[in-house]
Amino acid sequence: MSAGAPAAHGGPVDDDHPAVEAVNITKRFGSTVALDRAGIVVRRGEAHALVGRNGAGKSTLVGVLTGLQPADEGRVTFDGRPAPALGDRDAWRRRVACVYQKSTIIPTLTVAENLFLNRHARGPGRLIRWSALRRDAERLLAEWSVDVDVRRPAATLSVEQRQFVEIARALSFGARFIILDEPTAQLDGAGINRLFDRLRDLRAQGVTFLFISHHLQEIYEICDQVTVFRDARHIVTAPVARLSRPALVAAMTGEDVSLPEPAHRTIGADVPVTLSVRDLVTRSGAEFSVRARAGEVVGIAGGGGSGKVEVAEAIVGLARPAGGTVTLDGRTLRPGSVPDALDAGVGLVPQDRHREGLVPSLSIAENVAMTVPGRIGRYGVISSARRDALARDTITGLAIKAAGPQTPVSDLSGGNQQKVVMGRALASDPKLLVLITPTAGVDVRSKQTLLGVVEDVRRRGTTVLVVSDELDDLRICDRVLVMFQGRIVREMRHGWSDNDLVAAMEGVDLHHV
Repeated sequence: MSAGAPAAHGGPVDDDHPAVEAVNITKRFGSTVALDRAGIVVRRGEAHALVGRNGAGKSTLVGVLTGLQPADEGRVTFDGRPAPALGDRDAWRRRVACVYQKSTIIPTLTVAENLFLNRHARGPGRLIRWSALRRDAERLLAEWSVDVDVRRPAATLSVEQRQFVEIARALSFGARFIILDEPTAQLDGAGINRLFDRLRDLRAQGVTFLFISHHLQEIYEICDQVTVFRDARHIVTAPVARLSRPALVAAMTGEDVSLPEPAHRTIGADVPVTLSVRDLVTRSGAEFSVRARAGEVVGIAGGGGSGKVEVAEAIVGLARPAGGTVTLDGRTLRPGSVPDALDAGVGLVPQDRHREGLVPSLSIAENVAMTVPGRIGRYGVISSARRDALARDTITGLAIKAAGPQTPVSDLSGGNQQKVVMGRALASDPKLLVLITPTAGVDVRSKQTLLGVVEDVRRRGTTVLVVSDELDDLRICDRVLVMFQGRIVREMRHGWSDNDLVAAMEGVDLHHV
Protein backbone atom coordinates (compact mmCIF):
# COMPACT_ATOMS: atom_id res chain seq x y z
CA MET A 1 0.00 0.00 0.00
CA SER A 2 1.44 3.38 -0.93
CA ALA A 3 1.38 6.37 1.36
CA GLY A 4 -1.90 8.23 1.11
CA ALA A 5 -3.88 5.24 -0.18
CA PRO A 6 -7.08 4.30 1.66
CA ALA A 7 -6.61 1.79 4.45
CA ALA A 8 -8.72 -1.32 3.85
CA HIS A 9 -12.11 -0.97 5.58
CA GLY A 10 -10.76 2.10 7.41
CA GLY A 11 -12.04 4.96 5.23
CA PRO A 12 -9.92 7.67 3.62
CA VAL A 13 -6.71 8.71 5.31
CA ASP A 14 -5.68 12.34 5.68
CA ASP A 15 -1.95 12.71 5.08
CA ASP A 16 -1.91 16.00 6.99
CA HIS A 17 -2.67 14.30 10.29
CA PRO A 18 -0.51 11.90 12.35
CA ALA A 19 -1.32 8.20 12.30
CA VAL A 20 -2.06 8.54 16.01
CA GLU A 21 -1.98 11.41 18.46
CA ALA A 22 -2.54 11.12 22.20
CA VAL A 23 -2.74 14.41 24.09
CA ASN A 24 -2.70 15.07 27.86
CA ILE A 25 -3.60 11.47 28.76
CA THR A 26 -4.19 10.94 32.47
CA LYS A 27 -5.05 7.53 33.90
CA ARG A 28 -5.43 6.59 37.56
CA PHE A 29 -5.85 3.22 39.23
CA GLY A 30 -7.08 4.06 42.69
CA SER A 31 -4.45 6.29 44.27
CA THR A 32 -1.82 5.31 41.67
CA VAL A 33 -1.29 7.72 38.79
CA ALA A 34 -0.30 5.52 35.84
CA LEU A 35 -0.23 8.37 33.30
CA ASP A 36 0.08 12.04 34.17
CA ARG A 37 -0.85 14.30 31.22
CA ALA A 38 1.33 12.16 28.96
CA GLY A 39 1.14 12.01 25.20
CA ILE A 40 2.68 10.83 21.95
CA VAL A 41 2.49 11.75 18.26
CA VAL A 42 3.32 9.09 15.66
CA ARG A 43 3.55 10.21 12.03
CA ARG A 44 2.37 8.02 9.19
CA GLY A 45 5.03 5.62 7.91
CA GLU A 46 7.27 6.06 10.97
CA ALA A 47 8.86 3.45 13.15
CA HIS A 48 8.49 5.26 16.47
CA ALA A 49 10.07 3.90 19.66
CA LEU A 50 8.41 4.20 23.07
CA VAL A 51 10.86 3.56 25.90
CA GLY A 52 10.99 3.90 29.66
CA ARG A 53 11.67 1.90 32.75
CA ASN A 54 9.18 -0.71 33.87
CA GLY A 55 6.31 1.15 35.48
CA ALA A 56 6.88 4.31 33.42
CA GLY A 57 3.40 4.11 31.89
CA LYS A 58 4.09 2.44 28.54
CA SER A 59 1.66 -0.46 29.02
CA THR A 60 -1.06 1.89 30.27
CA LEU A 61 -0.67 4.05 27.17
CA VAL A 62 -0.93 0.95 24.98
CA GLY A 63 -4.15 0.05 26.78
CA VAL A 64 -5.55 3.52 26.03
CA LEU A 65 -4.37 3.50 22.39
CA THR A 66 -5.94 0.07 21.75
CA GLY A 67 -9.24 0.88 23.45
CA LEU A 68 -8.82 -1.67 26.22
CA GLN A 69 -9.18 0.97 28.92
CA PRO A 70 -10.47 4.56 28.92
CA ALA A 71 -8.36 7.56 29.77
CA ASP A 72 -9.61 9.63 32.69
CA GLU A 73 -8.56 12.76 30.84
CA GLY A 74 -7.15 13.64 27.42
CA ARG A 75 -7.93 12.65 23.85
CA VAL A 76 -6.77 10.16 21.22
CA THR A 77 -7.13 10.59 17.46
CA PHE A 78 -6.29 8.32 14.52
CA ASP A 79 -5.53 10.09 11.23
CA GLY A 80 -7.16 13.18 12.67
CA ARG A 81 -10.41 11.43 13.64
CA PRO A 82 -11.55 10.81 17.22
CA ALA A 83 -10.96 7.35 18.66
CA PRO A 84 -13.97 4.98 18.40
CA ALA A 85 -16.33 4.28 21.27
CA LEU A 86 -14.75 1.82 23.71
CA GLY A 87 -17.28 -0.93 23.01
CA ASP A 88 -16.83 -0.85 19.23
CA ARG A 89 -14.06 -3.43 18.94
CA ASP A 90 -14.35 -3.76 15.16
CA ALA A 91 -13.75 -0.04 14.75
CA TRP A 92 -10.68 -0.20 17.00
CA ARG A 93 -9.27 -3.17 15.05
CA ARG A 94 -9.55 -1.19 11.83
CA ARG A 95 -7.32 1.51 13.29
CA VAL A 96 -4.80 -0.11 15.62
CA ALA A 97 -3.50 -3.52 16.66
CA CYS A 98 -0.92 -4.67 19.19
CA VAL A 99 1.37 -7.67 18.92
CA TYR A 100 2.09 -8.40 22.57
CA GLN A 101 5.19 -9.95 24.08
CA LYS A 102 2.91 -12.71 25.37
CA SER A 103 1.36 -14.18 22.23
CA THR A 104 -2.41 -14.05 21.72
CA ILE A 105 -2.29 -16.92 19.22
CA ILE A 106 -4.38 -19.91 20.36
CA PRO A 107 -2.00 -22.89 20.17
CA THR A 108 -4.66 -25.59 19.73
CA LEU A 109 -6.03 -23.99 16.56
CA THR A 110 -4.45 -23.96 13.11
CA VAL A 111 -2.85 -20.88 11.60
CA ALA A 112 -5.88 -20.36 9.35
CA GLU A 113 -8.31 -20.61 12.27
CA ASN A 114 -6.27 -18.06 14.24
CA LEU A 115 -6.17 -15.62 11.33
CA PHE A 116 -9.96 -15.55 10.97
CA LEU A 117 -11.11 -16.33 14.48
CA ASN A 118 -14.82 -15.54 14.89
CA ARG A 119 -15.08 -14.40 11.27
CA HIS A 120 -14.84 -17.69 9.40
CA ALA A 121 -16.23 -18.02 5.90
CA ARG A 122 -19.62 -19.72 6.26
CA GLY A 123 -21.97 -21.51 3.89
CA PRO A 124 -25.52 -22.81 4.10
CA GLY A 125 -26.69 -23.50 7.63
CA ARG A 126 -23.90 -21.24 8.98
CA LEU A 127 -21.44 -24.12 8.59
CA ILE A 128 -17.80 -23.14 8.27
CA ARG A 129 -16.44 -23.43 4.75
CA TRP A 130 -13.04 -24.85 5.63
CA SER A 131 -11.64 -24.84 2.09
CA ALA A 132 -12.59 -21.16 1.68
CA LEU A 133 -11.10 -20.37 5.08
CA ARG A 134 -7.77 -21.93 4.11
CA ARG A 135 -7.76 -20.13 0.74
CA ASP A 136 -8.42 -16.80 2.42
CA ALA A 137 -5.63 -17.48 4.93
CA GLU A 138 -3.16 -18.42 2.21
CA ARG A 139 -4.08 -15.30 0.23
CA LEU A 140 -3.63 -13.10 3.31
CA LEU A 141 -0.21 -14.50 4.21
CA ALA A 142 0.94 -14.31 0.59
CA GLU A 143 -0.14 -10.65 0.41
CA TRP A 144 2.15 -9.80 3.32
CA SER A 145 4.92 -12.29 2.38
CA VAL A 146 4.50 -14.52 5.45
CA ASP A 147 5.76 -18.01 4.61
CA VAL A 148 3.78 -20.28 6.96
CA ASP A 149 1.59 -23.31 6.20
CA VAL A 150 -1.95 -22.29 7.19
CA ARG A 151 -2.81 -25.90 8.07
CA ARG A 152 -0.16 -26.10 10.78
CA PRO A 153 -1.24 -26.13 14.43
CA ALA A 154 -0.23 -22.79 15.92
CA ALA A 155 1.51 -24.62 18.78
CA THR A 156 4.22 -25.73 16.33
CA LEU A 157 5.13 -22.20 15.24
CA SER A 158 8.32 -20.51 16.34
CA VAL A 159 8.14 -17.20 18.22
CA GLU A 160 9.14 -15.43 15.02
CA GLN A 161 6.41 -17.14 12.97
CA ARG A 162 3.76 -16.38 15.59
CA GLN A 163 4.67 -12.69 15.44
CA PHE A 164 4.35 -12.58 11.66
CA VAL A 165 0.99 -14.36 11.83
CA GLU A 166 -0.26 -11.86 14.44
CA ILE A 167 0.91 -8.93 12.30
CA ALA A 168 -0.86 -10.39 9.25
CA ARG A 169 -4.03 -10.89 11.29
CA ALA A 170 -3.93 -7.26 12.43
CA LEU A 171 -3.44 -6.03 8.88
CA SER A 172 -6.39 -8.14 7.67
CA PHE A 173 -8.75 -5.94 9.74
CA GLY A 174 -7.48 -2.87 7.94
CA ALA A 175 -5.22 -1.55 10.71
CA ARG A 176 -2.15 0.25 9.42
CA PHE A 177 -0.88 1.31 12.84
CA ILE A 178 0.75 -1.63 14.65
CA ILE A 179 2.14 -1.60 18.19
CA LEU A 180 4.97 -4.09 18.76
CA ASP A 181 5.49 -4.88 22.45
CA GLU A 182 9.00 -6.27 23.04
CA PRO A 183 8.99 -8.11 19.69
CA THR A 184 12.64 -9.22 19.93
CA ALA A 185 12.63 -10.44 23.54
CA GLN A 186 12.61 -14.14 22.57
CA LEU A 187 14.40 -13.91 19.20
CA ASP A 188 18.03 -14.65 18.41
CA GLY A 189 20.20 -12.35 16.30
CA ALA A 190 19.21 -13.87 12.97
CA GLY A 191 15.52 -13.76 13.89
CA ILE A 192 15.81 -10.09 14.86
CA ASN A 193 17.40 -9.28 11.51
CA ARG A 194 14.58 -11.07 9.64
CA LEU A 195 11.96 -9.25 11.71
CA PHE A 196 13.56 -5.88 10.98
CA ASP A 197 13.70 -6.66 7.26
CA ARG A 198 9.97 -7.44 7.29
CA LEU A 199 9.18 -4.28 9.23
CA ARG A 200 11.06 -2.19 6.64
CA ASP A 201 9.08 -3.91 3.86
CA LEU A 202 5.78 -3.23 5.65
CA ARG A 203 6.68 0.41 6.23
CA ALA A 204 7.28 0.75 2.49
CA GLN A 205 3.70 -0.49 2.06
CA GLY A 206 2.27 2.21 4.33
CA VAL A 207 2.31 0.53 7.74
CA THR A 208 3.22 2.61 10.81
CA PHE A 209 4.83 1.04 13.87
CA LEU A 210 5.10 1.93 17.54
CA PHE A 211 8.08 -0.08 18.76
CA ILE A 212 8.36 -0.81 22.50
CA SER A 213 11.67 -2.30 23.56
CA HIS A 214 14.21 -2.35 26.37
CA HIS A 215 16.96 -3.19 23.87
CA LEU A 216 18.11 0.33 23.17
CA GLN A 217 20.54 -0.63 20.41
CA GLU A 218 17.59 -1.91 18.35
CA ILE A 219 15.93 1.50 18.53
CA TYR A 220 18.92 3.00 16.74
CA GLU A 221 18.71 0.29 14.08
CA ILE A 222 15.00 0.37 13.19
CA CYS A 223 13.34 3.57 14.50
CA ASP A 224 13.13 7.16 13.25
CA GLN A 225 11.77 8.83 16.40
CA VAL A 226 11.86 7.95 20.08
CA THR A 227 9.56 9.02 22.92
CA VAL A 228 10.65 8.56 26.54
CA PHE A 229 8.26 8.14 29.47
CA ARG A 230 9.38 8.33 33.09
CA ASP A 231 7.26 8.16 36.24
CA ALA A 232 4.00 8.31 34.24
CA ARG A 233 5.02 11.43 32.32
CA HIS A 234 6.25 12.28 28.85
CA ILE A 235 9.90 13.35 29.09
CA VAL A 236 11.14 13.87 25.53
CA THR A 237 10.43 13.06 21.89
CA ALA A 238 13.32 13.39 19.45
CA PRO A 239 14.77 11.97 16.24
CA VAL A 240 16.79 8.89 17.14
CA ALA A 241 19.82 10.19 15.25
CA ARG A 242 19.94 13.30 17.45
CA LEU A 243 19.69 11.57 20.83
CA SER A 244 22.87 9.92 22.09
CA ARG A 245 22.70 6.67 24.02
CA PRO A 246 23.81 8.26 27.32
CA ALA A 247 21.19 11.00 26.85
CA LEU A 248 18.52 8.39 26.14
CA VAL A 249 19.35 6.39 29.27
CA ALA A 250 19.49 9.57 31.35
CA ALA A 251 16.02 10.56 30.07
CA MET A 252 14.66 7.14 31.03
CA THR A 253 16.13 7.08 34.53
CA GLY A 254 16.62 10.71 35.51
CA GLU A 255 20.23 9.86 36.27
CA ASP A 256 23.27 8.21 34.77
CA VAL A 257 23.04 4.42 34.83
CA SER A 258 25.91 2.08 34.11
CA LEU A 259 25.77 -1.69 34.00
CA PRO A 260 28.00 -3.66 36.38
CA GLU A 261 31.59 -3.95 35.31
CA PRO A 262 32.99 -7.42 35.93
CA ALA A 263 35.60 -7.71 38.64
CA HIS A 264 38.04 -9.52 36.39
CA ARG A 265 40.30 -11.91 38.21
CA THR A 266 42.13 -15.13 37.69
CA ILE A 267 40.44 -18.20 39.14
CA GLY A 268 43.27 -20.09 40.79
CA ALA A 269 43.92 -23.77 40.24
CA ASP A 270 43.50 -24.28 43.99
CA VAL A 271 39.83 -23.16 43.83
CA PRO A 272 37.67 -26.29 43.89
CA VAL A 273 35.73 -27.39 40.82
CA THR A 274 32.04 -27.13 41.70
CA LEU A 275 30.41 -28.05 38.37
CA SER A 276 31.52 -30.79 36.02
CA VAL A 277 29.53 -31.45 32.83
CA ARG A 278 31.01 -34.38 30.98
CA ASP A 279 30.14 -35.51 27.44
CA LEU A 280 26.59 -34.13 27.66
CA VAL A 281 24.50 -34.84 24.57
CA THR A 282 21.04 -33.29 24.25
CA ARG A 283 18.06 -34.81 22.45
CA SER A 284 18.72 -32.43 19.55
CA GLY A 285 22.33 -33.68 19.31
CA ALA A 286 24.17 -30.75 20.89
CA GLU A 287 27.37 -31.76 22.69
CA PHE A 288 28.83 -29.99 25.70
CA SER A 289 31.47 -30.40 28.40
CA VAL A 290 32.74 -27.91 30.98
CA ARG A 291 34.43 -27.71 34.38
CA ALA A 292 33.68 -24.57 36.41
CA ARG A 293 35.14 -23.56 39.76
CA ALA A 294 33.51 -22.01 42.81
CA GLY A 295 32.81 -18.32 42.22
CA GLU A 296 33.43 -18.58 38.48
CA VAL A 297 31.01 -17.00 35.98
CA VAL A 298 30.93 -18.90 32.69
CA GLY A 299 28.97 -17.71 29.68
CA ILE A 300 27.37 -20.01 27.13
CA ALA A 301 26.75 -17.99 23.98
CA GLY A 302 25.29 -18.79 20.59
CA GLY A 303 22.56 -17.91 18.15
CA GLY A 304 19.41 -19.80 17.24
CA GLY A 305 20.08 -23.48 16.61
CA SER A 306 23.36 -23.36 18.55
CA GLY A 307 22.03 -25.69 21.24
CA LYS A 308 22.88 -23.39 24.15
CA VAL A 309 19.39 -23.38 25.68
CA GLU A 310 18.97 -27.14 25.26
CA VAL A 311 22.31 -27.66 27.04
CA ALA A 312 21.32 -25.39 29.92
CA GLU A 313 17.93 -27.09 30.31
CA ALA A 314 19.62 -30.51 30.37
CA ILE A 315 22.05 -29.35 33.06
CA VAL A 316 19.25 -28.18 35.36
CA GLY A 317 16.96 -31.15 34.74
CA LEU A 318 14.29 -29.43 32.61
CA ALA A 319 15.17 -31.77 29.75
CA ARG A 320 16.51 -35.31 29.84
CA PRO A 321 19.77 -35.60 27.89
CA ALA A 322 20.58 -38.46 25.54
CA GLY A 323 23.89 -39.01 27.31
CA GLY A 324 26.56 -37.63 29.62
CA THR A 325 26.75 -36.66 33.28
CA VAL A 326 26.34 -33.51 35.36
CA THR A 327 28.12 -33.40 38.72
CA LEU A 328 27.61 -30.61 41.25
CA ASP A 329 29.87 -30.44 44.30
CA GLY A 330 30.65 -34.16 43.99
CA ARG A 331 27.03 -35.26 43.50
CA THR A 332 25.94 -36.68 40.14
CA LEU A 333 22.55 -35.28 39.22
CA ARG A 334 19.71 -37.51 38.10
CA PRO A 335 19.12 -36.82 34.37
CA GLY A 336 15.90 -34.96 33.62
CA SER A 337 14.97 -34.45 37.29
CA VAL A 338 14.25 -30.90 38.44
CA PRO A 339 13.61 -31.99 42.06
CA ASP A 340 17.01 -33.67 42.22
CA ALA A 341 18.70 -30.58 40.75
CA LEU A 342 16.97 -28.34 43.30
CA ASP A 343 17.93 -30.66 46.14
CA ALA A 344 21.56 -30.63 44.97
CA GLY A 345 21.69 -26.83 45.03
CA VAL A 346 20.75 -25.60 41.55
CA GLY A 347 18.98 -22.26 41.09
CA LEU A 348 17.44 -21.39 37.72
CA VAL A 349 16.11 -18.37 35.86
CA PRO A 350 14.42 -20.01 32.84
CA GLN A 351 14.20 -18.63 29.32
CA ASP A 352 10.49 -17.78 29.36
CA ARG A 353 9.25 -16.32 32.63
CA HIS A 354 5.63 -16.36 31.44
CA ARG A 355 5.59 -20.07 30.65
CA GLU A 356 8.22 -21.53 32.98
CA GLY A 357 9.11 -18.95 35.62
CA LEU A 358 5.97 -17.71 37.33
CA VAL A 359 2.49 -18.61 38.52
CA PRO A 360 0.86 -15.25 37.75
CA SER A 361 -2.22 -15.78 39.94
CA LEU A 362 -0.06 -16.32 43.04
CA SER A 363 1.57 -13.67 45.18
CA ILE A 364 5.20 -12.61 45.24
CA ALA A 365 5.63 -14.53 48.51
CA GLU A 366 4.14 -17.73 47.10
CA ASN A 367 6.28 -17.56 43.96
CA VAL A 368 9.54 -16.78 45.76
CA ALA A 369 9.07 -19.55 48.34
CA MET A 370 7.82 -22.18 45.91
CA THR A 371 11.05 -24.20 45.79
CA VAL A 372 12.07 -23.90 49.46
CA PRO A 373 9.18 -25.29 51.55
CA GLY A 374 11.65 -26.78 54.03
CA ARG A 375 13.10 -23.37 54.76
CA ILE A 376 9.78 -21.75 55.64
CA GLY A 377 7.92 -24.56 57.39
CA ARG A 378 8.11 -27.78 59.38
CA TYR A 379 6.36 -31.10 59.05
CA GLY A 380 4.72 -30.04 55.81
CA VAL A 381 3.12 -26.90 57.28
CA ILE A 382 4.17 -23.57 55.74
CA SER A 383 4.76 -20.66 58.08
CA SER A 384 3.18 -17.63 56.42
CA ALA A 385 5.29 -15.36 58.63
CA ARG A 386 8.55 -16.97 57.43
CA ARG A 387 7.33 -16.99 53.83
CA ASP A 388 6.45 -13.30 53.94
CA ALA A 389 9.75 -12.45 55.64
CA LEU A 390 11.62 -14.21 52.82
CA ALA A 391 9.55 -12.29 50.27
CA ARG A 392 10.18 -8.96 52.00
CA ASP A 393 13.94 -9.63 51.93
CA THR A 394 13.65 -10.38 48.22
CA ILE A 395 11.60 -7.26 47.53
CA THR A 396 14.17 -5.12 49.33
CA GLY A 397 17.26 -6.87 47.99
CA LEU A 398 16.16 -6.80 44.35
CA ALA A 399 14.34 -3.44 44.49
CA ILE A 400 11.02 -4.95 43.41
CA LYS A 401 8.39 -2.27 42.98
CA ALA A 402 5.38 -3.74 44.79
CA ALA A 403 3.03 -2.95 47.67
CA GLY A 404 4.15 -6.01 49.62
CA PRO A 405 4.59 -9.80 49.69
CA GLN A 406 0.90 -10.46 48.92
CA THR A 407 0.92 -8.57 45.63
CA PRO A 408 0.02 -10.94 42.76
CA VAL A 409 2.89 -11.20 40.30
CA SER A 410 0.39 -10.58 37.49
CA ASP A 411 0.16 -6.99 38.78
CA LEU A 412 3.90 -6.40 38.33
CA SER A 413 5.75 -4.95 35.36
CA GLY A 414 7.96 -7.25 33.30
CA GLY A 415 11.19 -6.20 34.99
CA ASN A 416 9.75 -6.73 38.45
CA GLN A 417 8.37 -10.13 37.45
CA GLN A 418 11.85 -11.13 36.32
CA LYS A 419 13.22 -10.03 39.69
CA VAL A 420 10.72 -12.35 41.39
CA VAL A 421 12.01 -15.22 39.22
CA MET A 422 15.56 -14.30 40.24
CA GLY A 423 14.50 -14.12 43.88
CA ARG A 424 13.11 -17.64 43.76
CA ALA A 425 16.34 -18.90 42.18
CA LEU A 426 18.33 -17.32 45.01
CA ALA A 427 16.01 -18.44 47.82
CA SER A 428 17.82 -21.76 48.25
CA ASP A 429 21.33 -20.17 48.42
CA PRO A 430 22.32 -22.20 45.34
CA LYS A 431 25.71 -23.69 44.67
CA LEU A 432 25.03 -23.32 40.94
CA LEU A 433 22.98 -20.47 39.45
CA VAL A 434 21.90 -20.93 35.82
CA LEU A 435 20.58 -17.81 34.07
CA ILE A 436 18.98 -18.29 30.65
CA THR A 437 18.57 -14.94 28.84
CA PRO A 438 18.14 -13.28 32.25
CA THR A 439 17.58 -9.70 31.04
CA ALA A 440 15.22 -10.34 28.11
CA GLY A 441 12.41 -7.79 28.06
CA VAL A 442 13.50 -5.72 31.08
CA ASP A 443 14.43 -2.06 31.39
CA VAL A 444 17.94 -0.75 31.92
CA ARG A 445 17.54 -0.25 35.67
CA SER A 446 16.17 -3.79 36.14
CA LYS A 447 19.00 -5.11 33.98
CA GLN A 448 21.47 -3.34 36.27
CA THR A 449 19.90 -4.99 39.33
CA LEU A 450 19.72 -8.48 37.79
CA LEU A 451 23.30 -8.47 36.53
CA GLY A 452 24.48 -7.01 39.83
CA VAL A 453 23.19 -10.17 41.53
CA VAL A 454 25.84 -12.19 39.69
CA GLU A 455 28.67 -10.26 41.30
CA ASP A 456 27.07 -10.68 44.72
CA VAL A 457 26.64 -14.46 44.51
CA ARG A 458 30.03 -15.15 42.95
CA ARG A 459 31.69 -13.53 45.98
CA ARG A 460 29.90 -16.12 48.11
CA GLY A 461 31.38 -18.93 46.02
CA THR A 462 28.38 -19.68 43.80
CA THR A 463 29.20 -20.91 40.31
CA VAL A 464 27.18 -19.09 37.65
CA LEU A 465 26.27 -20.08 34.09
CA VAL A 466 24.99 -17.19 31.95
CA VAL A 467 23.27 -18.54 28.83
CA SER A 468 22.59 -15.71 26.40
CA ASP A 469 23.40 -13.95 23.16
CA GLU A 470 23.09 -10.52 24.81
CA LEU A 471 26.48 -8.82 25.00
CA ASP A 472 25.59 -7.01 28.24
CA ASP A 473 24.83 -10.36 29.88
CA LEU A 474 28.05 -11.92 28.65
CA ARG A 475 30.38 -9.08 29.65
CA ILE A 476 30.10 -10.07 33.32
CA CYS A 477 31.57 -13.52 32.59
CA ASP A 478 35.11 -14.67 33.34
CA ARG A 479 35.05 -16.68 30.12
CA VAL A 480 32.53 -17.44 27.39
CA LEU A 481 32.02 -20.76 25.62
CA VAL A 482 30.63 -20.08 22.15
CA MET A 483 28.35 -22.71 20.61
CA PHE A 484 27.54 -23.05 16.92
CA GLN A 485 25.37 -25.79 15.45
CA GLY A 486 25.51 -27.87 18.61
CA ARG A 487 29.25 -27.71 19.28
CA ILE A 488 31.59 -25.52 21.33
CA VAL A 489 33.61 -23.72 18.66
CA ARG A 490 35.53 -21.24 20.78
CA GLU A 491 36.39 -20.32 24.35
CA MET A 492 36.92 -16.60 24.92
CA ARG A 493 38.60 -15.18 28.01
CA HIS A 494 38.40 -11.65 29.38
CA GLY A 495 39.47 -9.17 26.75
CA TRP A 496 37.31 -10.43 23.90
CA SER A 497 35.84 -7.83 21.57
CA ASP A 498 32.15 -7.54 20.72
CA ASN A 499 32.94 -8.14 17.05
CA ASP A 500 34.91 -11.30 17.78
CA LEU A 501 32.16 -12.72 20.00
CA VAL A 502 29.33 -11.94 17.59
CA ALA A 503 31.32 -13.37 14.69
CA ALA A 504 32.02 -16.57 16.65
CA MET A 505 28.30 -16.95 17.44
CA GLU A 506 27.61 -16.68 13.69
CA GLY A 507 30.29 -19.27 12.87
CA VAL A 508 32.83 -16.79 11.49
CA ASP A 509 36.49 -16.42 12.47
CA LEU A 510 37.51 -12.82 11.85
CA HIS A 511 41.18 -13.71 12.21
CA HIS A 512 41.19 -16.47 9.61
CA VAL A 513 42.71 -15.33 6.33
